[in-house]
Amino acid sequence: MSVHDDFAATLLGDAGVCPPGLRAWNGSDPAQRFAVYRNNVTVSLIDALADTYPVTQAMLGEEFFRAMARLYVRAEPPRSPVLAWYGDSFPDFVQGFPPASGLPYLADLARLEMRYVQAYHAADASALPMADLAGLLADANALARVRFSLHPALETVRSRYAVVSLWIAHQGQTPANSLGEINLDLGEAALLIRQGLEVEIVRIEAGAAQFIDCLRSGASFADAVHSAAPFDLSNALALLIRGGAITHFTLQE
Repeated sequence: MSVHDDFAATLLGDAGVCPPGLRAWNGSDPAQRFAVYRNNVTVSLIDALADTYPVTQAMLGEEFFRAMARLYVRAEPPRSPVLAWYGDSFPDFVQGFPPASGLPYLADLARLEMRYVQAYHAADASALPMADLAGLLADANALARVRFSLHPALETVRSRYAVVSLWIAHQGQTPANSLGEINLDLGEAALLIRQGLEVEIVRIEAGAAQFIDCLRSGASFADAVHSAAPFDLSNALALLIRGGAITHFTLQE
């Protein structure tokens, strides 16, 4: 390992350990200065997680969330210089975190929040002109064979729990008023669409999310429809078109 690797490993390693060879300019104890620096780095990463997962933090309470986030920071240091991407594995960490096992919906709620960040920072793309779509939608034979390319910012989430309702409840000023009305065991799916700089989260049918996921994986329109559980196809297409989510198409021979 290089000196930089040693420094980084010690930075997020066991407290009280100072990198070898470290010197303070005034001859003071470098371990004390390094401890302050270590704490500042850890706190900044915890703050970044709190910014990405505000609803998850609200459900857990700030103290619990930050204690859990501190353990995550120790286990999963940043792999990218882009701080916005930090914490993409946090939902999996939450799912395997025993003290949070009493809240089984929490990991999917965190996944929804990370998808929001990913949608916000995704690349831009132009929507397919409506004239091109209209002609295609009017030809059932061609539509069955088409493969759609979808906007890079398009995201979906499917959960066994009512995570979309939880997220929506926390977007108002007084979420506690509506939390008691949510049936947490009622599974939900979400479509995330970005237009401009605004990301919209829309509750959709699980079958619609399956359909969209199949389209994203390169399936033909007909195969995507047949692979999904029953859903309102017209409504799903309307959402994609309204959100400018269809950017290109090709026809199978």
